[in-house]
Amino acid sequence: MNWKIIGLTDWLNTPPGVYLLGWERARLDAAVSNIFGYHALQLGLPELDALQANRMPHRWLALSSVPDEPDQPFSRKLVSDANDSGDMDTVRPQRAALVTDPCALPFPENSLDLVVLPHTLELSADPHAVLREVERVLVPEGRVVISGLNPASLWGLRQRRRHFYQRWGYDDFFFPRTGDFIGYWRLRDWLRLLNFEVESGRFGCYRPALTSQMWLDRFNWMDSAGERWWPIFGAIYFLVAVKRVRGVHLLESGWTARKTPAAAPAAVANKESTARVKPQD
Repeated sequence: MNWKIIGLTDWLNTPPGVYLLGWERARLDAAVSNIFGYHALQLGLPELDALQANRMPHRWLALSSVPDEPDQPFSRKLVSDANDSGDMDTVRPQRAALVTDPCALPFPENSLDLVVLPHTLELSADPHAVLREVERVLVPEGRVVISGLNPASLWGLRQRRRHFYQRWGYDDFFFPRTGDFIGYWRLRDWLRLLNFEVESGRFGCYRPALTSQMWLDRFNWMDSAGERWWPIFGAIYFLVAVKRVRGVHLLESGWTARKTPAAAPAAVANKESTARVKPQD
């Protein structure tokens, strides 16, 4: 495989791509299944159905451009391709519900309960504008789920080697040349400036940046060891943040029965006490 010209969809069908999507899908399913509301949006990465475990009645996938094969069927997981000669499953993109600029979403303010950004920020030309737009469309106490590649990892180190190889006319890109990595702590600072509160965060995929399935399997012990001994050096990070608005409080449901305060006792005058005493002779 020519790693110089490989695209994102093709890379996700490689052993490291399938390894990454498997870990990310498990984290997404666990996170979005417990987020409730009415409207949810996945922004970008049609190869991954990030909302398949969510139970909101209205769920959309928004892309920034028309995919190469818009008539492909909607797929929620890895689908085996009978036309492939290899044994590895292939990732097929989902069908987009709308095509829009991620910096100008066609939703009113405070209208979405959940927005999922799977690698959307690192693939965007202006990640700050995307986050500001997400903050605009989310309702108070709404949640944003973000996943991204960690530059402080073995995968990130290999990706940064491109600057050295470019001097010699060779591009050694492990991940496709579609964007720049955004650090986990840097992203937390961006979210804090937009009044987001990080609810949970974790790292995963600790195996080295290898392109062979055989060698990836040999280093599978690093996943359990990495979570215990070097948790912040995983190849991918995953976080959930809540939009906080000062002075806004969630209202209780209107049908909740409330106790009626007891009426204050009223003082009643005693006729005998108010009767005029007859003077004695």
